[in-house]
Amino acid sequence: MTLPEAPAPDHALLPTATPARTRAAVRELLRPQRALAATGFGLLVLSTSVGLATQPLLGRVVDLVTEHRPPGALTAPVVALAAVAVVQGVTTALGMARVSRLGESALARLRERFVERALSLPLDRLERAGSGDLNSRVTRDVSRVAEAVRTALPELARSALSIVLTLVALAVLDWRFLLAALVAVPVQAHTARWYVRNAVPLYARERVATGAQQQQLLDTIGGATTVRALRLEAPHLRRVTERSRAAVDLTMRGVGLVLRFYARLHIAEFAGLAAVLATGFLLVRSGSASLGTATAAALYFHSLFGPVNTALVLLDDAQSATAALARLVGVVDELPAEERRVGQLPGSDAGVTVTGVSHAYLPGRPVLHDVDLTVRPGETVALVGTTGAGKSTLAKLISGLHRPDAGRIEVDGAEPDEYGRSVALVTQEVHVFAGPLADDLRLARPDATDGELLEALAAVGARDWAEALPEGLDTVVGDGGHRLTADRAQQLALARLWLADPPVAVLDEATAEAGSSGARLLESAARQVLKGWTAIVVAHRLGQAATADRVVVMREGRIVEQGPHEELLAAGGAYARLWRAWSAQRPASPGPSPAPEPPGPPAPTDRSRP
Repeated sequence: MTLPEAPAPDHALLPTATPARTRAAVRELLRPQRALAATGFGLLVLSTSVGLATQPLLGRVVDLVTEHRPPGALTAPVVALAAVAVVQGVTTALGMARVSRLGESALARLRERFVERALSLPLDRLERAGSGDLNSRVTRDVSRVAEAVRTALPELARSALSIVLTLVALAVLDWRFLLAALVAVPVQAHTARWYVRNAVPLYARERVATGAQQQQLLDTIGGATTVRALRLEAPHLRRVTERSRAAVDLTMRGVGLVLRFYARLHIAEFAGLAAVLATGFLLVRSGSASLGTATAAALYFHSLFGPVNTALVLLDDAQSATAALARLVGVVDELPAEERRVGQLPGSDAGVTVTGVSHAYLPGRPVLHDVDLTVRPGETVALVGTTGAGKSTLAKLISGLHRPDAGRIEVDGAEPDEYGRSVALVTQEVHVFAGPLADDLRLARPDATDGELLEALAAVGARDWAEALPEGLDTVVGDGGHRLTADRAQQLALARLWLADPPVAVLDEATAEAGSSGARLLESAARQVLKGWTAIVVAHRLGQAATADRVVVMREGRIVEQGPHEELLAAGGAYARLWRAWSAQRPASPGPSPAPEPPGPPAPTDRSRP
């Protein structure tokens, strides 16, 4: 179960898990490592138990000195102290290593689940939350949990064991020493409850405020050119200042909380040590305990200062890490799109049916109005229209990236939430992943052979330049590697599409960023890739529309005209006007331009690819 966070202005943040769900998630992460947990904590118990022999041995030394024993009598307890130090050191190192390994393994599984869920969340959900919220969880929250796992978890485990076993040792010396030591417990317990009660909501609010601050920074910096052009520096600076001040104020409140926390701990230490010393004085005076025993009791209680303070101080790290962990678990528990889909994947000859679809990104501002469209299996349909006509929105709805506000979209009889990854989308915003070119291509088909990769590159006209790279398919591309031009990056995206071989392909102005020099090459590559597929193409250049089986003209979120290229030209309607305007703006090309292929029935589906 998850609870939604208080949203930052203009954003519906991703959910945060409840405390109960967070604890359950921790148990799930640790369950596969029960043997490692038992071994690690067992070694820490042994280490702490051995270390508890230090105080009685020091007490024995005190007794020997007060009894005026010869120096030789000190040999045995001194040798025993050395043995205790060695054994405790070895067992502590082994135990801490295993507890750290336990935490790192659990953290690795949490990271994997988080990334898996984040990548599978619907795009509209991420857009509503804003990139700043997800970014703060990926960076600050993951780092905070990692730091707690590497430092707080082992120390907290060791401190808890030391506290329990030391109290047992005090009772073994004399039960009255234990009662005296417990004088500090009420103050410490009250301090811990007070701190947890105030720290949990404070740190949760601080995380939300930090996410809102990062989102505002990303918005301002990412749109810096627009901000300057419209002279919006002052309002954006004001928003950044307000959200930064809110985050800083919450951080300073946390600092004040920690300072008051320490002050209360010092009171508990003073009260407990005074009680133990007074009890020791009375017991020694009455002959119920030796001076060495009283010394051991005082040393036992003094040795509690470190573990108790460590445990309580780590509550600060624990509460901060718990707040961060709850935000990570909240994303992990978000039901990804793939798990929402219950239908079977469509076959290779899938058709698309759009019935009465309307959609708005903002309430009261519809982008699509009651759109009906049918794409037959194996047919290529081009969506054309002026900017803002709704072409890309319709393409994204068909791709399943957004859900329509009204109406129904079906691919081979299944709704978008049901057909999973049967629709592949390629947009003009292409990303080249850092790494070998082969790995980038295998994102579409992990088991593809080098031969299949080269075949995909050849299909999009990219094999020659790919083989000419310094190391061929092993050449590192992307950030820090060989930089690909815009048209080559787009060819890479089309090659991935060819390898994925989806039943339905959607190209959203996939050749718009290549520039005129590479446009014809990319359009030819796109035609080759889409041959025989069910395809929807958002056409930036009407040359793509001319070669499609059918052209759909959109205006103000509605379909106003559709049919084959030649028929629409002959009709003299909206498409003919667009064609004349586009043809007039085309740069002159050397030699005659090839005539578009004559329209005809959809090409037979070709699924003979590997």
